[in-house]
Amino acid sequence: MTRVAMLVPTIDRIGGAEKQVFLLAKEHANRGWQVTVIALSGTGAGSAEELRTAGVDYLSLQMRKAWIDPHGWLRYLAWVRRNQPEIVHTHLPHATWFARCARLLAPVRVLVDTIHTSSTGSKARQHTYRLTHWLTNHVTAVSTSVASAAIVANIAPEKSVTILFNGVEISQPDVSPRPSQHSPSGIEPFRWIAVGRLAPVKDYPTLLQAFATLTCAPTLQIVGSGPEEHTLRNLACKLGIEDRVQFAGFHRNVKPFLATADAFVLSSLWEGLPIAVLEAAAAGLPVVATDGHGTREAMRPNETGRVVPVGDVAALAEAMTQVMTMPLDHRLKMGENGREFVEKHFSLRAIVDQWESLYCQLLEENPNPSHQARQRRRR
Repeated sequence: MTRVAMLVPTIDRIGGAEKQVFLLAKEHANRGWQVTVIALSGTGAGSAEELRTAGVDYLSLQMRKAWIDPHGWLRYLAWVRRNQPEIVHTHLPHATWFARCARLLAPVRVLVDTIHTSSTGSKARQHTYRLTHWLTNHVTAVSTSVASAAIVANIAPEKSVTILFNGVEISQPDVSPRPSQHSPSGIEPFRWIAVGRLAPVKDYPTLLQAFATLTCAPTLQIVGSGPEEHTLRNLACKLGIEDRVQFAGFHRNVKPFLATADAFVLSSLWEGLPIAVLEAAAAGLPVVATDGHGTREAMRPNETGRVVPVGDVAALAEAMTQVMTMPLDHRLKMGENGREFVEKHFSLRAIVDQWESLYCQLLEENPNPSHQARQRRRR
């Protein structure tokens, strides 16, 4: 049984990257891999129990000083020496830098890093990636735009980057009518949904301002939590839409929320490959999204939804109005197109097939544990 460790900074807060780690870990465990999710910090709370129920081990290094806490290093080094994972797969910068440097002290056969965002960060962050790159075997990116950004910033050489898309679970389509489909007279309000952390990168102020201009009194449900919740609630009150906007909080399973919506909206400044868009399309919802890096790869503009410029309130409101006012059969067809597109390109099973292939290839190329990627250095 091949042992894989997946490292993330924490699972106390679940965003797109963490959700993808969960899906990959559980699907690999279901296929017979021995998987451990390792968080640099936090307790894991209910997320750890969810992993264990799915047959995935969980370990928190309980680091209190970012990724340089010596106590966390000692815990990790002891775990690696005791469990001897064949593959260590990192997600997000701090976990990547930690695992790369730890490899100098605890050899592993394969170290793989996944870049989840097109935002390459500060000069210091880019320099840390470049400085430690020789310690990894392979780098993957969740979209073409993420790979391009990494290459342009020189945080990963072009020849060493593989694009492996995010994957989502594809369930049977829900054929029951959605709320606003019950009433041809339009008595039922049109229901919009947005999913994502309440953080600046999601640019919810633009969404709320656009939503406030829509006619026919639609509703908006925002599923997620984060540091901007109080500010956004105040903005909703200021715009006079507080009675039509619901802040539903964080939920691990958003499928029940998607099932009661008519359309999905994303207002992000940038994305890697937005899992929320993929999940909405898989649920048969038409999507309106801002044209941040990575978004177009999760959609077919005008076929599965509408794409508008980032930060443009008027354009976002116009696209939302177009979706609300189009004939029902056109809107349903748009949702059907989205589901077919996601099923064809982003099915979790197909994506994990690709990960298994890459893992096996890297294990074959690196038969023995090493402190550093010697073959990688020679190239």
